[in-house]
Amino acid sequence: MKLKATAIICFLLAILVYSCDTEAGITFKRYYTTGSIVYQTKCQNCHGKDGQGLSSLMPPLTDSAYLKANKKLLSCFVKYGLKNKIVIVNKKAYDGDMPAVDLAPIEIAQVLTYITNSFGNNLGLITGQDVEVDLKACK
Repeated sequence: MKLKATAIICFLLAILVYSCDTEAGITFKRYYTTGSIVYQTKCQNCHGKDGQGLSSLMPPLTDSAYLKANKKLLSCFVKYGLKNKIVIVNKKAYDGDMPAVDLAPIEIAQVLTYITNSFGNNLGLITGQDVEVDLKACK
């Protein structure tokens, strides 16, 4: 009986510790979850359910190296699209146009947080403030 009570107490403590999350962790989860919905409605048709891309037309979103190297440009790509630009992902060239997507900076931050932390990527939170700064630097 004493062992059973100890096990229950340990289980309850584990749940309590696990359920405690930092404000940053909660913000990340909120951005990620909402970004998933934005991705499904605005991006999935071309980039695929699992971010695998569309044949030789649309690049995959599974290359952390490309996303990391271009992290400051991703907001520009989403907001203004890409035209006549060859993108090299996983040593493969893609030259299909990407249409501009009319999203608010917060929505861009959410979808980029989702993309950069899904499909094998792990690049952390991108905030609405990050997106606003990046959009001002678009060429």
